[in-house]
Amino acid sequence: MNTVSSSDHKSAVLVTGGAGYIGSHAVLALIDAGWRVAVIDNLATGFRFAVPENVPLYEGDIEDGALLARIFKECGIGAIMHFAGSVVVPESVENPLKYYHNNTAKSRALIDAAVKAGVPHFIFSSTAATYGVPEISPVQEDSRQVPINPYGWSKLMTEQMLTDVAAAHPMNFCALRYFNVAGADPQGRSGQSTAGATHLIKVAVEAALGKRDKVAVFGTDYDTPDGTGVRDYIHVTDLAAAHVLALEALIQQPGRSLKMNCGYGRGFSVLEVLDAVDRVTNRKLERDMQPRRAGDPGSLISDPSRIQATLPWQPRHDALDEIIAHALQWERNLDTIIRD
Repeated sequence: MNTVSSSDHKSAVLVTGGAGYIGSHAVLALIDAGWRVAVIDNLATGFRFAVPENVPLYEGDIEDGALLARIFKECGIGAIMHFAGSVVVPESVENPLKYYHNNTAKSRALIDAAVKAGVPHFIFSSTAATYGVPEISPVQEDSRQVPINPYGWSKLMTEQMLTDVAAAHPMNFCALRYFNVAGADPQGRSGQSTAGATHLIKVAVEAALGKRDKVAVFGTDYDTPDGTGVRDYIHVTDLAAAHVLALEALIQQPGRSLKMNCGYGRGFSVLEVLDAVDRVTNRKLERDMQPRRAGDPGSLISDPSRIQATLPWQPRHDALDEIIAHALQWERNLDTIIRD
């Protein structure tokens, strides 16, 4: 079995959903590290401008086996980073079949195509939502995984598929369980661009720039210090860096697969985040207190000790105010970027 390396110009990394938020940052991280990259994205929520001009963009769907086979051959794909999917928790509760199709069935098609083509390494964009409401916080990777929404289940099913496939075929994988991803590329090359996004920091900076009248706070009666939900926020650029390091780890030990949390190990409540946005923008956001949303746990904080012990990963942008400042910088320029 051939493995890939950044210095091997015969191989490249296929990034699914590479025109989206996190996927586009992974593309940048791979390029910055010297990798060759190709992107597949159906552009349902992604943007052409998010893919650098020198990166091949295949507009299509990851369940199109013929297209995948062509990409693998044309680009010499030796690894996959899989970001394509649907990510809105409340929507998954309202429309579960969409999530089991987009996140589970399509992932199965992608994994099947990878096995048939002999692609040896697979990195999967998983989520802390697979833990549901953790019994112990911060949550560790061997904690019970009992999701409380279809989004979490759809991702957990894909983790299980990868576990079983890695046992049966010459492929290893890394499932990276994200906590709350926020921020934007510090150089202003990419950011969260999706209209109607539900991520708190994205919503808050939109409100700070007058794109929204107020910020809804869903749930004020959780068992947390101020009653609002607590989350572990990770800068998207630090997260992208973890993917590149995870790929290198898979290559170095092709018989080993990994499942790791991606977070900083500390949490901020919704109100603490909004206070930080007020601080960074020097204005007061209007808060609209609402009932809890279905499928939201009260607190979700990572234990990042495994990723810190496994990879040479050193977060560089872990200050909340910096995360917000980068998101704000991107949001200020977004209308011009989309128009151009």
